[in-house]
Amino acid sequence: MDDRQPSRKLNAQMLGKLVVVAIMMFGFGYALVPMYKKICEITGINILTPKDATVKEVGNTQVDTTRTITVEFDANAHGPWRFRPTVNSIQVHPGEMAQVVYEVVNTQPRSIDAQAIPSYAPQQAASHFKKLECFCFQQQTLGPNQAKQMPVVFYIDPALPKEVKTITLSYTFFEIGVPAREGKAS
Repeated sequence: MDDRQPSRKLNAQMLGKLVVVAIMMFGFGYALVPMYKKICEITGINILTPKDATVKEVGNTQVDTTRTITVEFDANAHGPWRFRPTVNSIQVHPGEMAQVVYEVVNTQPRSIDAQAIPSYAPQQAASHFKKLECFCFQQQTLGPNQAKQMPVVFYIDPALPKEVKTITLSYTFFEIGVPAREGKAS
């Protein structure tokens, strides 16, 4: 038993040291957030300023409320589905965020992969029509007889020429990966 006594004492000391190290590591990790904020404040990097309650909310200064643009929506379906916008047109101010929804219904008892391609009229409006979210950004997969609502979130750049009062956004929705039809001449 004499041999075990020194190793128990060493084990207890090691355990005590490990517990102290673990507590110090936890404390250091806990203190990192306030230290990081203080260092950033002192150096002027990544300043995290709290919201001042005395400051009034200011609207989006990028919106040109002196102009109104009519945006018309169109849909062309090249495939076995129904495809349409939920509204025919909306009126927006340049710089104002807007959202419309297109609906598509797969009328087939099979899954279909499809893609939408947008077009704009007049053509000069294309560079001023800014989409933030659009189903046209990626391929869509529609399950058998599935209906899907697909949003388009956009704004019109205030730099749009003043003579443009109406923009038409048209989508052509077509099936991709269509198998070659049998009996077709080569």
